[in-house]
Amino acid sequence: MLGAVAAVLTGWRFGLRGLAVAVAAVWLGGVAWLFTRGGASGDLARFAWWTVTGGALLLALGYAALIGELRRRTRDAGATAGLPYRAALAQAPAAPLPPNPEPLAEPGPPADLSGPLSDDELDRYARHIVLRELGGAGQRRLRAARLLVVGAGGLGAPVLLYLAAAGVGRITVADDDTVSLSNLQRQVIFGTADIGRPKAEAAAEAMRRLNPHVTVSPLVRRITADDTALVADHDLVLDGTDSFASRAAVNAACVAARVPLLAGAIAQWEGQIALYDPARGGPCLACLFPEPPAPGLALSCAEAGVVGALPGIIGSSMALEAIKLLAGVTGSGAGEGLRERMVLIDGLWGDTRRLRIAARPGCAVCGA
Repeated sequence: MLGAVAAVLTGWRFGLRGLAVAVAAVWLGGVAWLFTRGGASGDLARFAWWTVTGGALLLALGYAALIGELRRRTRDAGATAGLPYRAALAQAPAAPLPPNPEPLAEPGPPADLSGPLSDDELDRYARHIVLRELGGAGQRRLRAARLLVVGAGGLGAPVLLYLAAAGVGRITVADDDTVSLSNLQRQVIFGTADIGRPKAEAAAEAMRRLNPHVTVSPLVRRITADDTALVADHDLVLDGTDSFASRAAVNAACVAARVPLLAGAIAQWEGQIALYDPARGGPCLACLFPEPPAPGLALSCAEAGVVGALPGIIGSSMALEAIKLLAGVTGSGAGEGLRERMVLIDGLWGDTRRLRIAARPGCAVCGA
């Protein structure tokens, strides 16, 4: 008995794996001793109890040791995965700092968007780069992308924050409205100090603070159907406006410029997202909604209300779909986007539906 206790205590000093080995040795010794004593009924009962109890203890210790080892490997991999320069820096001798070093300059957008990622960008986008479906190549595509976001309100706020954080290289923000107190319940890109400021300018300032590597251009005006040239200078348009007239104008400009349009809409507890891309076989917004809704049927957020977290859910989903599209994830077949698809989300009942949508023959806007 004293030998068994000593073995367990010795194993404990070497951690969970050492303890498991010590317990296994004691258990096997006990099994062998009981087995050699013969067939007395008491010995048989003790043999069965020792075998079952010791086996259960060993299974528990082995499982705990396995989980601990997996966690250790995950921490080690997370520290260096996708960042080979980190390992070299960790092994390099530390260079002495010069006396009174000058403060580092604030990083800015790179002059060459097609060049390699800087060390600062590798650190900033590390969690993107380790994704097999995105990687360094996808992150460089995001940096080279040109994005137009129409509307810096409830949907635009999460869209702008997440896409700036993701490293989309050039983002144009268009909105002719100013920040009001009632906006702050859901438009999380603004603060109380922004009340009265143009939304496009306040949003651009917040995005630059979040990520100085992106170039943000605010436009304090509406986007109209005549803005074909502006739209054509971008790879993707995201529409978060809140009126049918604005959505129809943005759709017409996108159709004329042959640029895909990722649009979201919200009301009360419900929201929807769809990708309109007739130039590549999908429908345009007018294919699904050729006429404005009847008066009183589609109320604005000011009239009908909207739960504050709903724009965050829909806007974040729009940002995710934009990242997949711009980084080439859906184009590589690693995932599926929303071309010819619409997602409906009911926040009140926690329900999500995915519908197939198609171009409408004879559409007056896209001519499908």
